[in-house]
Amino acid sequence: MHLTSSPIDWYAARAAGIAAYLVLSGVVTIGILMGGKARSRRWPRFAVEDVHRFGGLLVGTLLTIHVLTVAIDSFLPFSLQELVFPFTEHYRPLPMGLGIAAAELLLALAVTNHYRSRVPYRLWRRAHYLNFAVWIGATAHAVIMGTDRSAPWMIAMDAAAVGAVLAALAWRIGRARSMAWTPATSLLAAGAGVVIVAFVALGPAAAHTKPWNAARFSDRLSGKILSDQGSSTSIVSMAGTGAGVQTVLVRADLLLSQISQERTSLQIEYLPSGDTCRGTVDQVHSQGFEGHCAMADGSQRAIHAQWTLSSGAGDLSGVVSSQPR
Repeated sequence: MHLTSSPIDWYAARAAGIAAYLVLSGVVTIGILMGGKARSRRWPRFAVEDVHRFGGLLVGTLLTIHVLTVAIDSFLPFSLQELVFPFTEHYRPLPMGLGIAAAELLLALAVTNHYRSRVPYRLWRRAHYLNFAVWIGATAHAVIMGTDRSAPWMIAMDAAAVGAVLAALAWRIGRARSMAWTPATSLLAAGAGVVIVAFVALGPAAAHTKPWNAARFSDRLSGKILSDQGSSTSIVSMAGTGAGVQTVLVRADLLLSQISQERTSLQIEYLPSGDTCRGTVDQVHSQGFEGHCAMADGSQRAIHAQWTLSSGAGDLSGVVSSQPR
C-alpha cells in the first residue's frame, strides 16, 4: 500500500539511495586496503576498523530509509512482493532486481557479522568476500536505474566511487600476487572504471528526462471505480494512476441525479512534484468523462479520461490526457 505521493518522500528515497551507495563504496575500499594490510601513520588499525564498522552500520541505516521511502511512495508503486523477490518488478526488473538482491545479501552478511564470534573464521572470511557482489549489484542499480544517473554530478560521484574501489583492488591484487605495482596501475584501473560508468550512464542506460507538470500528455490509465447507488442519485468515484510521459494520480467524484448531472469534483496530482490541478467534471460518458482544472499558478487544463472495465470488481484501464485550456 502506498501511503504518500509527497515530493519530499521521493527526494528522500533518492538521497538515501545515493548516500548509501557512496558510503558502501567507501566501506568496500577501506575493507580492501585493510585486507591488504595497508598501513597509515596517522590512522592506527583499530581506528580504521572502527570507521569500517561504523560505515557498515551507516550503509544499513541509509538503505533502510531508501527501501521504506520507495515502498510508501506512489511515483513508482511497487508491491510488497516486488520489493522482496528480485526480478519480479514491473518496472525495469533487471536493475531493480540487482538492487534488491544486493540489499538482501547485505542483510545476510550483517547477520553473519553479528554472530562472527560463533562462526569459524575461515567461513566468515569467505562470506565476507560476498561484499563485492553487494557492491557490484548496487553499482549496477545506481548506474542503470538511478533517476539522476545521466546528470553530470551523478556520473562524477558514481565514477569516483567505482574508480576508488577498482584502484584499491588493483593495489590489493598486485600485493597478493607479489606483482610489481606502481601508482599507474591503480590509476589505470580507476580510469577504466570512470570510462565504463560514463559510457553506460550516457549510452545504453541514458535517462530520458520527463517533463515537469506537463500541460499536454496522454498516458495509460489504470484504477478502480467505486459506486454507491441511491434511490434518486448515483454517487460514482473514480481513482486511478496515469503512467507514461507524465505520471499523475486522478480522482473524480461524480454525482448524477435522475434529472441532470451535477457539477462534480476533479483532482489531478502530478508526480513527482506533488502539485495538484483542481477543477470539475463537465461531462460524463458511459465509461469516461471530460473536465477542466486549474493549477496553483492559474493555468487551465482540459482533462479527458476514457476506460474499459476489466473485471466485476471495478478495475479499469484506459487513457487519461491533458491539453492546455
